[in-house]
Amino acid sequence: MEPIIAGNWKMHSDPSESRKLVQELLEAVGDVKERIVILIPPFTSLPCVGELIRNTRFKMGGQNMHWERQGAFTGETSGLFLKAVGCEYVILGHSERRHVMGECDDVINKKIRTALEIGLIPIFCVGETDGERASGETRRVIERQIKEGLKGIESEVHKMILAYEPVWAIGTGKTATPEQAVEVHEFIRSMLKKPSTILYGGSVKPDNIDVLMKEKEIEGVLVGGASLKAESFTRIVRFKR
Repeated sequence: MEPIIAGNWKMHSDPSESRKLVQELLEAVGDVKERIVILIPPFTSLPCVGELIRNTRFKMGGQNMHWERQGAFTGETSGLFLKAVGCEYVILGHSERRHVMGECDDVINKKIRTALEIGLIPIFCVGETDGERASGETRRVIERQIKEGLKGIESEVHKMILAYEPVWAIGTGKTATPEQAVEVHEFIRSMLKKPSTILYGGSVKPDNIDVLMKEKEIEGVLVGGASLKAESFTRIVRFKR
């Protein structure tokens, strides 16, 4: 399995900025092989990014989707719309959706089901907060998120990607040590009925990518802020083991 490097741009980069970033990335890492590079821009930039990366090695994903395919859901986005502009992946269960937007495990489960039904590959995120880690709740939280998120679709886990993103390490400058990440990755893998790719996400940067990717349990990374600049994301894509 080729390592996956996914860049989540979150609510950054308008279409003009996105176009410039993609052009720089195509020049810097468009020829990189033995890596799967997934760009995940905001919704408004998906059409232009999709056009630019057509017939390249780059892949594209959406940052979220509704569980219904269409309907009276003002401000929401259908997974079918994501597919129509070239997305192959969609992030679901991201900590910001859970803790800022209030999404519960049941909602995330419904979204994962729909994504699989329409042929999108979910990047299913799980992770604990600082307080939960401090109180020794990491495994309990991860276990609940996985069991509830995969309820009724446990046998389809091989069709998706999981991402362990400790909430305490997202945008804080803190990063789980390789040992901490590996421990949780091993725990996640022990819960799965079938093999699935597991990424690490949480302040992934050029100065820690090499040490993270040396661990065989870490099969790729979900990158936030460092994916917004061509120089830093290029270094992450070109990690050294």
